[in-house]
Amino acid sequence: MYRKTWENGLPRGSWKADACGDHEFPEERFMEHDAGFGGAYPALDEVAHALGDEAYQEAAPVEPLPVVAVVGRPNVGKSTLVNRILGRREAVVEEVPGVTRDRVAYDAVWRGRRFTVVDTGGWEQDARGIQAQVAAQAELAIEAADVVLFVVDATVGVTDTDEGVVRVLRRAGKPVVLAANKVDDQRWEAEAATLWSLGLGEPHPVSALHGRGSGDLLDAVLEALPEAPRETYGVTGGPRRVAIVGRPNVGKSSLLNKLAGEERVVVHAEAGTTRDPVDELIELGGKTWRFVDTAGIRRRVHLTQGADYYASLRTQAALDKAEVAIVVIDASQPISEQDTRIISMVVRSGRALVIAYNKWDLVDEERRRYLDREIERELVRVPWAPRVNISARTGRHIEKLLPAVEKALAGWGTRIPTAKLNQFINEIVAAHPHPVRGGKQPRILFATQPATRPPRFILFTNGFLEESYRRFLERKLRERYGFEGSPIELNMRIKQRRKR
Repeated sequence: MYRKTWENGLPRGSWKADACGDHEFPEERFMEHDAGFGGAYPALDEVAHALGDEAYQEAAPVEPLPVVAVVGRPNVGKSTLVNRILGRREAVVEEVPGVTRDRVAYDAVWRGRRFTVVDTGGWEQDARGIQAQVAAQAELAIEAADVVLFVVDATVGVTDTDEGVVRVLRRAGKPVVLAANKVDDQRWEAEAATLWSLGLGEPHPVSALHGRGSGDLLDAVLEALPEAPRETYGVTGGPRRVAIVGRPNVGKSSLLNKLAGEERVVVHAEAGTTRDPVDELIELGGKTWRFVDTAGIRRRVHLTQGADYYASLRTQAALDKAEVAIVVIDASQPISEQDTRIISMVVRSGRALVIAYNKWDLVDEERRRYLDREIERELVRVPWAPRVNISARTGRHIEKLLPAVEKALAGWGTRIPTAKLNQFINEIVAAHPHPVRGGKQPRILFATQPATRPPRFILFTNGFLEESYRRFLERKLRERYGFEGSPIELNMRIKQRRKR
């Protein structure tokens, strides 16, 4: 790559067309010399080859993996144990019960064998409200699993809730591996042995926090796994990845449930219900899509703390893995600064963008007029993003989301042949040349598109192009070639005059 990085992470020697913000760069920033050019520019194909195409490659579908569901009552260390199994901090963990609410799948490997581990929220008997939905999600995970890893707090012993989980497991009839957690040293091994009374076989003492006994526990899990899994769960590979993002309580989880046709994730009036990104494979329009529900983004990441902080980081990670993002906005409320900040985050991530105005069933004529003015004022930088007015609660216009997503992905993957691109640029420059500044008129010598997803262009020039002219070029590119739903990156490379 020819570009070098500044301290702030922006590319040197280039200008990035950011549809949600203005960047002013001094001309001298771009005046760099690359000895590799030797005073002359290489062939366009060589430039494109040297820069590389960082487009996503759709992987072939892979065989479904066996599934291990991690279940237990609240605050026994299930998510900590999941992180120990994965060897990295994926599941959100906090020293309060009830942090995990949905069933969340991760890929894991032990002794060369791959499997899917599913973290669940704490199961409680006679649960009500949101806790009843959490318990229902845990029971669904048990039904979909090949093996259940039942976690009990050995320092507390068997509780009535633990016995309630045992009854659920016996009804399910799945193989069970019993984990006696929080056995941090030998003093608690005797307490772990008392869990034989549950009638689930040998309790495996383990410390999820320190890793003690985790290897033996995983060996027991592998022994219980079948050779052929019963059900596909969170398979990675071919399906296009769609992240559902937005601020808290705008209806992201309700939208995923409506698309999936089932209560896949917990939905509640309480803001911030979702903590971990939840993947779901959904069949729509004859194709399989991987939708990812994410935690609501609360202001700036550095202003959050605890579980909300890690949830925000995981939301950004889910966005980085996605190809297109559906930004959900509550149409019944004024567009907020946080809404526009989230859209900017998607654009900076280089992802295709669709904006879904949710809760349309709550919007009256007066609110529609205000909303139209808000869109013109607040979202002026993303007129290219497809917009769909929906109601996740009633299902209104949900069917219009898929065409919008496909249109955005098509724009995201658009490539202009080099010859056509330069012909187009020459036509535009001839009709609308760059203004003369200081007695000099910068010229575009040639252009190339080295990458798609998102579309990236390099303009080789003999001088600095003003920001207004670069935006003009972007607008003309969109008018001619579409790029609907996709950000565009315009990078400059200024030819350095050779010293005589």
